[in-house]
Amino acid sequence: MARLVMKFGGTSVANIERIRNVARHVKREIEAGFDVAVVVSAMSGKTNELVGWVNDSSKHYDACEYDAVVASGEQVTAGLLAIVLREMGLQARSWQGWQIPIETDNAHGSARIARIDGTKLIEGFGRGEVAVIAGFQGVEPATGRIATLGRGGSDTSAVAVAAAIDADRCDIYTDVDGVYTTDPRVVPKARRLDKVAFEEMLEMASLGAKVLQVRSVEMAMVHGVKTYVRSSFDDPENPRQGTLICDEEDILEQQVVTGIAFSKDEAQITLRKVADNPGVAAAIFQPLADANINVDMIIQVVSDDAAHTDITFTVAAAEFERARAILEKGKAEIGFTTLQSSGDVVKISAIGVGMRSHAGVAAAAFRALAEKSINIRAITTSEIKFSVLIDAAYTELAVRTLHSLYGLDKA
Repeated sequence: MARLVMKFGGTSVANIERIRNVARHVKREIEAGFDVAVVVSAMSGKTNELVGWVNDSSKHYDACEYDAVVASGEQVTAGLLAIVLREMGLQARSWQGWQIPIETDNAHGSARIARIDGTKLIEGFGRGEVAVIAGFQGVEPATGRIATLGRGGSDTSAVAVAAAIDADRCDIYTDVDGVYTTDPRVVPKARRLDKVAFEEMLEMASLGAKVLQVRSVEMAMVHGVKTYVRSSFDDPENPRQGTLICDEEDILEQQVVTGIAFSKDEAQITLRKVADNPGVAAAIFQPLADANINVDMIIQVVSDDAAHTDITFTVAAAEFERARAILEKGKAEIGFTTLQSSGDVVKISAIGVGMRSHAGVAAAAFRALAEKSINIRAITTSEIKFSVLIDAAYTELAVRTLHSLYGLDKA
């Protein structure tokens, strides 16, 4: 029998009535002939509450105990959904990550999945059971301790389970009905996409689109798990198809640009008059890497005297203070004169696998932004996307300009 993984986020299971609605979606797929595994998040707001309790308890808490606390939200949801499904006459049982088991590394709070044994879940399908799995969590085999996967980790749990049980597809249910060309709150003419290539979705997720967690898209791409993004608020009897995340080869007609993403979580750092010597870049960026601070856009400009250079780069806004402290500590080794920064910036990105075969895509954007008097602070490019850093005040104008430029307003 065909197998299906269904994942429901926090807003989809925010209360008992919504859990009942989720159960109706599950029942529909069972009646369609699927063996179903359901992965659930904690109820909306519950994880934040649990994290708050941990922070109130101690400022120097143990990461293992942190995971023990915050993982409980998903366990509650899984148990409640199993109860509701049984009330509807369906066989169901809840599973915690360690019971399957979902094995992880030892990076508590942001663990990565190392292995999943799907044998017990498949055996349950043979008994006609729906597997209701607590997302966001696994177990570190060496210690037997619960380990959580980081925010949005239930998406990763779902895709990993789908790969482990060789599911036909993985449906991610959220509060939107698919992936859009950009944020509809910024561009009312934004359109829902029928299909998006794995590579495009990976770029969108990493560049500001909040529909899917980056690691879940990576895992889906590596294991070839076809993934739908769908709305849990659709009528369970007549749901919309949503957006399919799939291989590029499965998309017959590909636009040059698929979507426009933006991220306001950016801080710009500029180091002035850095000595233009071998090893200086390593002295700047290696300590940041050692501190797990991700550096994104990098620009180096050599000064007129050819002995010094200015280096500009971006980090996540939440990491700015840590990054600045590390750089100030290494000032003598790096040799810069001043450190300048700005948090009032935004990164705008255009993504599309069609860029591989079309020239001048980025140049057209630069011209269009210039015509709107939008200054570009930094630029990065790759095979299927380009990003520009601009002043935050121009965010909506820039997004709308690029969305129209590439014809994404048109049906």
